[in-house]
Amino acid sequence: MTRLWPFLLAALLVLAVVHLLLPSGPLLEMRRTDASLATLLLGEIRLPRTLLALGYGAALGMTGAALQALFANPLASPDITGSSSGAAFGAVLGGYWFGIADPLALAGWGAGGAAVALTGLLLLAGRRADSGTMLLAGLAIALAAGAGTSLLLALASSPFAFYDSFDWLMGSFVDRSLPQAAAALIPAAIACALLARHARALDVMALGDDVAASTGYAPRRVTVQVVVFSAIAVGTCVSVCGAIGFVGLIAPFVARRMTRGHPGRALLPAALVGALLMLLADLALRLGPPGRAIPVGVLTTVAGTPLFLWIVVTMRRGL
Repeated sequence: MTRLWPFLLAALLVLAVVHLLLPSGPLLEMRRTDASLATLLLGEIRLPRTLLALGYGAALGMTGAALQALFANPLASPDITGSSSGAAFGAVLGGYWFGIADPLALAGWGAGGAAVALTGLLLLAGRRADSGTMLLAGLAIALAAGAGTSLLLALASSPFAFYDSFDWLMGSFVDRSLPQAAAALIPAAIACALLARHARALDVMALGDDVAASTGYAPRRVTVQVVVFSAIAVGTCVSVCGAIGFVGLIAPFVARRMTRGHPGRALLPAALVGALLMLLADLALRLGPPGRAIPVGVLTTVAGTPLFLWIVVTMRRGL
């Protein structure tokens, strides 16, 4: 794994610069006519989009790896556990029903919704549930949160609530501002940094709670902290960019193979892979046919669904 770090970091840096500068035609044209306008385009429109794609992808990758390590289940990604749907419900509740407009306050509502969803999963399935129970419990929470979100939008005071929130619900980085990016990414970065400190504990807990307790770790405290930090990282990003699926499933899947199956050691590689995947997905949409504004969440779902089905089939054959 140590040999891959320079390659991953270099690839991430290059891709972030490419994501910021492409397409270059409009940027070069503005620079020739009005340099200040080109600077405005880079700083106010493209930079928030690049930062959000980078940070949201890293947050999904790391939280996916942390949840999979905590639940000892390769299906425990943010979207399949229902935490992304819960965050969307919290953000809609705060924004459309309580009139929350401040990005940081709205991020708090999203984090609260994600925390409720993850707590519900623990109560319904338990931490060591088998894959079938985990999948059913997560599906139930995601469906309940999705239905609640639809109901809130249908009963909102604005008759255009559904239309206004469509792109956001499907996942998008378009037309986001630097304050919105800061409101999402600063809490998410702090939460991910605290999650990374539990890498060793998650590795030990994979051997069993008794082994973890004998080595000085408190499994219950670690569980609560991982759930809280994951909820903050996912919820704040969802409140700004919407729910983007399967990145939190694909990135840990790749990272575990890079770390030879160690769940705790996969946290940082999963963050890097998640950031790469999100940048690639959004860049593919930006370089696609003009006039077709496809939300990035649609592309990640199309790409991630076959992998999800393959994991389920492989686990069933193994059983």
